[in-house]
Amino acid sequence: MVAGRLRNALMAGSALAAFTLVPLAHAQDASEGSSTTVLERLQVRGGGEDATGVADTPLATETSSEDIENAQITSIEDLGRRLEPGVGFNSSNGSVNIRGLDGARVLTAIDGIQIPYLEDGARGADGGINSFDFNSLEAIDIVRGGDSSRGGSGALGGAMILRTLEPEDLIQEGRDTGGYLRSIYDSKDSSISGFAGIAARMGNSSVLFQGGYRSGNETESNGNVGGYGPTRTEANPADYDENNLLFKLRQATEGGHTFGLTAERYDIDTDTDLMSEQTPTGNYRPGDWWGSEGTRRERLSFDYNYEAADDASFFDTANAVVYWQRLRRSSGTSGSRYTSVIGPYSRLSEVTNESYGLSGLGEKTLELGGLSHKFTVGGNFSTGTTSQYSSGQDSCATAPSFTCNFLHTNQADMPDVDSTQFGIYIDDEITIGDSRFSLTPGIRFDWYDHSPKDTAAYQVNPNYTGLPAGQDDYQFSPKLLGKYEVTSEFDVFAQWAMAFRAPTASELYLDYGAPGTYLSIGNADLDPESSHGFEIGGTYDNGSLRGRATAFYNRYKNFIDTRSLSTAEQTALGIAPGTYPFGVTQSINRASVEIYGAEFSIEKQFDNGFSLNGGLAYARGVDRDTGEVLGSVAPFKAVIGAGYATETWGANVNWIGVASVSENSTANFKAPSYGIVDATAWWKPEKLNGFSVQAGVYNIFDETYYDAVSLRDVTMNQPEEYYSEPGRSFKVSITQRF
Repeated sequence: MVAGRLRNALMAGSALAAFTLVPLAHAQDASEGSSTTVLERLQVRGGGEDATGVADTPLATETSSEDIENAQITSIEDLGRRLEPGVGFNSSNGSVNIRGLDGARVLTAIDGIQIPYLEDGARGADGGINSFDFNSLEAIDIVRGGDSSRGGSGALGGAMILRTLEPEDLIQEGRDTGGYLRSIYDSKDSSISGFAGIAARMGNSSVLFQGGYRSGNETESNGNVGGYGPTRTEANPADYDENNLLFKLRQATEGGHTFGLTAERYDIDTDTDLMSEQTPTGNYRPGDWWGSEGTRRERLSFDYNYEAADDASFFDTANAVVYWQRLRRSSGTSGSRYTSVIGPYSRLSEVTNESYGLSGLGEKTLELGGLSHKFTVGGNFSTGTTSQYSSGQDSCATAPSFTCNFLHTNQADMPDVDSTQFGIYIDDEITIGDSRFSLTPGIRFDWYDHSPKDTAAYQVNPNYTGLPAGQDDYQFSPKLLGKYEVTSEFDVFAQWAMAFRAPTASELYLDYGAPGTYLSIGNADLDPESSHGFEIGGTYDNGSLRGRATAFYNRYKNFIDTRSLSTAEQTALGIAPGTYPFGVTQSINRASVEIYGAEFSIEKQFDNGFSLNGGLAYARGVDRDTGEVLGSVAPFKAVIGAGYATETWGANVNWIGVASVSENSTANFKAPSYGIVDATAWWKPEKLNGFSVQAGVYNIFDETYYDAVSLRDVTMNQPEEYYSEPGRSFKVSITQRF
């Protein structure tokens, strides 16, 4: 079976490469045989630029496509484990975690287009921000800290800025075509994958095709108890299929203008045999209870980039992107019930966001009043609709009972919400003479509007009493950044910045439950979250020694959370006592939360090929009213590694250590400390031009350990080992560039 998946993946990758190589080869042959004079070629770049400008800050670090390939990064979890110790992925809610915040509090953008974080509020279809393939990326920028001065709403914890491959990334110097073929095997989920990319340049035009397919099973736990029911510690069996396609067309013109078209699609579907919930005499019987998860993102964008030829232009550089994007996240179960409401049962909750928008920026350097000013002006506009729907079936129509009150479906748990966002910013990097000191004041204005729309699906909701009120608001986000170049190798910086986050559609308008059971509702009167943040740090780079150190403090106001309402509070909302005997929960604003910490990284390259590296990330979050430690903040993490490299091969060993979760943390599960060891190696034989092999063994000593961020809100119905991370695993990737 594994061999069959490998064959299919390699055939898919090879077919894609062959399909694109044939016409491009003909085009190259035709140009080589022509006697026409060839004009000087322009550099063709496009939408891979950060059209938001969010990553243009000393608070950002970059991971290149070469780093991704060498470290075998295929997921956000891998990125945080191997290259970015302060980054995590919350697998429970499908979001990236930076400095103790995740969900909608971390901004994610791809080629200047924000990927929204989707929430259905109650049925588990959360996430969507990881709807991309790492093999399609040119670089990842991680921005740490709350700063909305460029990114706008959502950048409270930081941002993950993704840039996809450009044709120039695959074309080697002196050639007009280029590409790659890659296959990866990962034992932690028995996945086989194949990827291919091809690019060609014809005069001032260039084109890129890239795609991939991955097929795998469940990500293993480190448990060893199989079978059915509450004693199972092995992960439930699963199968998934993942694919992505990326197409780019670029046209450069005289005068520094480049125009581009990008089409992208990503899709993943997972089916799981929920054996841990099945028992021979229970409500769910062996072989008849399944789960499903799915994410699909599609986009079409037109982009523009400009590089001025001289100082006479209005802008030195500028870029913009206009786009359409649709993101869908689904989660469901299906099978039969045998003891509660006997008969077939299924549920599928889907959340969809479809949006149109544009973003861009321009930069200009001027000498004014004896000072050098680098002005940056940018902004974004988007409009779209978020919708949620739960479909399904059960036997309540023929066998009604009290239990049927819990089985509400074929309805929307909130109205469709039309949302419009607009933001504009300006900042000025002021350099004072030859002092090597610069000061950058900046400010951004954001306005948003959420407008709920009545739909037939929402009207059949058992709690429907009419359409809730819309909400609009605005926010100013200033910042002040100071930088000083101590030497040509050593820089220091300090920043104060504000950030904010508008409430999501689910937080405002969720309406899930039924009379006689429970109720979870949003709050149309929620205030936006906001923060003040301070950061100081320094970077050092002399070519062989690189280091970075930062310390930060952030205070958050109007933190959005949920809590149970008292009887008096329910009455104030017009809910009669006893209508929902199992309780009412509602979105609310918490007054004040603080998160502070420090991060450090260092790497030393020796002339003999050896290298040493290390990094740490420490953060602590506290509710200032209750004194509780926030469970969303990852515990202290350290990475220490050593490596050796020649021109043709290299190897690395890393130790990753993570502290235990504080006993007074709000996390449901207090994950214990752990230390694991990973080893990786690569080989690029001289006689096989463009050929490379990467291999890694992870968790070499088969340690049983737990991801604290993903388990903070989990109610454990299985033994602990069921929730553990994979034991010893290995990954092998083979790449051929041409």
